[in-house]
Amino acid sequence: MGNYRFIISGGGTGGHIYPAISIADELKRRHPNAEFLFVGAKDRMEMEKVPQAGYKIEGLWITGIQRKLTLKNLMFPFKLISSLIKASKIVSKFKPHAVVGTGGFASGPLLKVASGRGIPCVVQEQNSFAGITNKLLKDKVAKICVAYDGMERFFPLDKIVKTGNPVRADLIAINEDKSEALRFFGLETGRKTLLVLGGSLGSKRINALIADNLAFFKSLDLQLIWQCGKGYIKDYENLNSDRVKVHAFLNDMAKAYAAADMIISRSGAGAVSELCLVGKPTIFIPSPVVAENHQTKNAQALVAEEAAIMIKENDLDENFETTFLSVFESREIQERLSKNIKDLALPSATKDICDEIEKLLN
Repeated sequence: MGNYRFIISGGGTGGHIYPAISIADELKRRHPNAEFLFVGAKDRMEMEKVPQAGYKIEGLWITGIQRKLTLKNLMFPFKLISSLIKASKIVSKFKPHAVVGTGGFASGPLLKVASGRGIPCVVQEQNSFAGITNKLLKDKVAKICVAYDGMERFFPLDKIVKTGNPVRADLIAINEDKSEALRFFGLETGRKTLLVLGGSLGSKRINALIADNLAFFKSLDLQLIWQCGKGYIKDYENLNSDRVKVHAFLNDMAKAYAAADMIISRSGAGAVSELCLVGKPTIFIPSPVVAENHQTKNAQALVAEEAAIMIKENDLDENFETTFLSVFESREIQERLSKNIKDLALPSATKDICDEIEKLLN
């Protein structure tokens, strides 16, 4: 069993943090005496979320490169040097047996230092288009766990293992009762239900779209569970009604998914992996402002398999109603989307990633 020590690094967004915590939880289940240390970026959300999950975290003074010349960019070399020095101290002191990176800028300096000292490193790439940090680390790490086919475009083929993305444990076997889930949200059991997800922070554009289309949804006799994000709840809570349930955040995702007949969602890697397990007809509206346009590429990978529908933000005004109706009114399309998205699910991702980590422990 061994008293192993693991460093897990990743953050910036929920998409990097939740997989990191899932991997730690599974390693802890296998090795109850193991020690864990997370490394994130100072003043990003991991500094709050990781301690909430019961793990220690150290923060590096690191940010990404902005696309334009800014003061932040001029500071980047200093931040990078500072982070490499701090990462070096962390690795020397903690002496990990293995290091795992789930993406985000903090994982770059840490995995560079650890791999340079011969410590086995694994990276987990959640997106269909590899992130800059993981691309820079590709020659230094032992294994690269991916969620999509065709990743040899970015990484050495002999290092790639297709595992899928870790998802929340309560979603692996969604056996929630649908009518119970509807009652939980205060909705009727006889009506079709639309679930709207704008990502962990909420989406300004999706929120505006839903608010503008409430009459349209009502005309279809639809009821809504609408996660608008905590930054937007003040703007939209007045739209709460017997048919429209507005939430800042959904704490019980398994119930939300069980209640839904159709889903509108952003296409971050974590959301896509969850929705494959859920297997409901989904319309993706990718965020256009994320790094390297990841969300559009993630959605396109599913559209190519006829497993989802995608509408780009700048096409919403023109195409939303007709696209939505084409899915809503066709049982055949709904069944095809459901079957195909479910076929892409990889429910044992966390276990498979931990198997790869364990192979490297000597």
